[in-house]
Amino acid sequence: MFTITSQSNECAARTGIIKTDHGDIETPIFMPVGTKATVKTLTTEDLERAHAQIILGNTYHLHLQPHEDLIAEFGGLHTFMGWDKPILTDSGGFQVFSLGAQKKDGNTLAKIDEEGVTFRSHIDGSTHRFTPEEAIRIQHKIGADIIMAFDECTPDDAEEAYAIDAMERTHRWAERCITEHKKNTHYHGYQQFLFGIIQGGNHKELRQASAKAISAMDFDGIAIGGESIGYNMKATKEIMGWINDILPKDKAHYTMGVGYSPIDLFDVVEMGVDMFDCVAPTRMARNGSIYVMPQTFKELDNGNSTNKRKLWIDIGNSRYKNDHSPLDPRFDSLPHMKHYTRAYLHHLFKANEMLGLQIATLHNIHFLLSLMEKMREAIKADRFFAFRKEWGLK
Repeated sequence: MFTITSQSNECAARTGIIKTDHGDIETPIFMPVGTKATVKTLTTEDLERAHAQIILGNTYHLHLQPHEDLIAEFGGLHTFMGWDKPILTDSGGFQVFSLGAQKKDGNTLAKIDEEGVTFRSHIDGSTHRFTPEEAIRIQHKIGADIIMAFDECTPDDAEEAYAIDAMERTHRWAERCITEHKKNTHYHGYQQFLFGIIQGGNHKELRQASAKAISAMDFDGIAIGGESIGYNMKATKEIMGWINDILPKDKAHYTMGVGYSPIDLFDVVEMGVDMFDCVAPTRMARNGSIYVMPQTFKELDNGNSTNKRKLWIDIGNSRYKNDHSPLDPRFDSLPHMKHYTRAYLHHLFKANEMLGLQIATLHNIHFLLSLMEKMREAIKADRFFAFRKEWGLK
């Protein structure tokens, strides 16, 4: 499934190819998130223009709406949403973790036991049950090229005793997922690959134990999960440092939830990560946060930001009302996007026009995918750190 095509001599960064029946994926790659069979505000044609190679769907949300059986009637998610390139679905583990978080009244929307998780829909309160086997069967019907094992996501502040229980349960569930997946790896007639997920919270020994356990199982790729990953980049880099030497080099490595700041992509690629996704770029776009190059941000910010990872501007700020500049003069926008100015996008957001959301989202997605193209070229030329510096980072 995965072939390494070049390896940096400077660090663990590498390029590769993931082969699926819906096309090849060049890595390292950022994957736009299409939670409910749509990357919000964008058409599949928009995604192709932006050079998206693979997108994500969410098992929990697609199970609730429109349900996996309806998607299966269409021959899978590719046909249902009109996207003929690769798709990855997560297993719903993170959403179930979120539902299980303790509420102020002491109640939760999810209860975990050894066999699986019983939860109530956030939409209508109806009761549902996910077991490892059911999570795989649902993903088979949805039809993603890459599907994820059902895991118990460990929160940042988990005590060691809980983290141990969740990790060991994740390992037992992983074995059950593999067994179920092998019953039918071609549900819709094309190959589906299964990735395992490393847990262990913020505990070094547990992360290393989980990395060894998941890496030893018959998975097609290895993901690193947990609340810290992506959400806390300091912890993300620390965790990757603990487990990097344990991960099998011949399998794709996937950090789940990474991509809030463009700087985050440099950090994980440097550590040999091949795949990453995040809802932040599209969510931020819908709130008027537009990615810009480091040099552009420095000029506009005048050193006022206390967030060292911030590389975006607030297009709703009144300073852009009469700004004739393109969104970022240093960024090579898509041909049909070059004429949009900051003043125009500012107007669209102030007027609550839907086009503003689409332009902002397409810009942010293309910004990251363009960065990945250039990063792959730099790795192949063995000049990853030089490219990082040229791009405007230390």
